[in-house]
Amino acid sequence: MAIDTFIFVLISGIVLGGLYALMAVGLSVVWTTLDVFNFAHGAFVALGAYVAWQISQSAPGPAGFALAAALSVAFMFAFGFCLHFGIIKPFERSPNIVLLAVITTLAASSIIENGIQLVWGPREKQIDPNIDMRVDFGGVAIAGIDLLSLAVALLALAGLAVFLRRSATGRAMRAAAQNREAAELMGFNVAFLFAIAFGIAAATAALAGVFIGSLRFINPSFGADPLMKSLIVVIFGGVAQFTSPIYAAFIIGIVEAFSIYFLGLYWAPAVLFALMIAVLMIKPEGLFGNRQKTL
Repeated sequence: MAIDTFIFVLISGIVLGGLYALMAVGLSVVWTTLDVFNFAHGAFVALGAYVAWQISQSAPGPAGFALAAALSVAFMFAFGFCLHFGIIKPFERSPNIVLLAVITTLAASSIIENGIQLVWGPREKQIDPNIDMRVDFGGVAIAGIDLLSLAVALLALAGLAVFLRRSATGRAMRAAAQNREAAELMGFNVAFLFAIAFGIAAATAALAGVFIGSLRFINPSFGADPLMKSLIVVIFGGVAQFTSPIYAAFIIGIVEAFSIYFLGLYWAPAVLFALMIAVLMIKPEGLFGNRQKTL
């Protein structure tokens, strides 16, 4: 492999890792706070991408792309916040909450996917960021949208980390994640905090969807692949700390990029699943995990 090819594949993997980190952190936040797996997470990615596509049709250009991304993230936060009260809150005291959450989030995913097809149709679409800039790095021309997606992903993750660790609401969310009963006794509105967690998951998924939609074509069912990648990242890295899925995301992104180069597109998922299974056999709590999970 030539050095310029190596640099290109490596950067592609890092860009993928940034997008996977956005998706996986949202999934991890819900998993850590509510103790349920959100099967609608992939649908959040798809819906966020379609909302941004719709807005970008009326506001072309880089400024329009930025506006579309911002409005999509805001809309999806509100959507996720409200959705929590419809599909999770009614069952949160049930002893079968995990099973019920699987059913309700799968149902929500199906409804969202079919709603996308009803509103926007089955044809594939792509968000045009109108960013033609290229940056030369080590003799390799890197597309400006790739660098922008990585920079925005890192800034969003850093902002979320500051929110969770420094803000009063973020600290309350962490307290509720560690011990719900104690948080309620301290006077925290736990249902409201859990709804914020769901909204954050939807917002980060939407931001990832916007950039995925600018790099590839999207269709109503394209959220299945982001859901699978998020699941692999979270299981591979664990949810012991906020940074666990982030580290795992970049590893998975780089491994996938090199797997695609050497083995082809169709063998890359098999490599990722094999890597995930190997980690589960050696360290079931994840590569960066431990027995105790926290935000």
